[in-house]
Amino acid sequence: MVEFLQKKNGHAELRDIVEYIAEMEGDTARKHRKSVYVSLMQTHIPKLEREGVVTFNHGIVTLLKIPDDVTVYMEVVNKHDISWSAFYLGTSLIFIVAGWYLGSMPLLLAALVYLAISIVHHRKINRLV
Repeated sequence: MVEFLQKKNGHAELRDIVEYIAEMEGDTARKHRKSVYVSLMQTHIPKLEREGVVTFNHGIVTLLKIPDDVTVYMEVVNKHDISWSAFYLGTSLIFIVAGWYLGSMPLLLAALVYLAISIVHHRKINRLV
């Protein structure tokens, strides 16, 4: 919704937002659009209003501010791709094995730091989906 509102100069009709989200989710069937609408009305819009991110008045949603960490939550991954956090998770596991095999403590420590960061990011992203 924030992404769509950014594209529309900060305000749009709820029906247009519902259509956009349904298209982005790959399902524009009436039942899915209704599900998107209900989710926006019962959960997302009220929460974003409480946080001072949007206002909702007479079917128009207006963007008041963009949350600082919004880009973290807008990572788009195609159906057969892996997320960056999953990529770094796998890469750090490979480097842990390499550090252990080579007996390189700096490589092992760096790999563990990246592993921890990638796990935190991966959980944060998956919690939203």
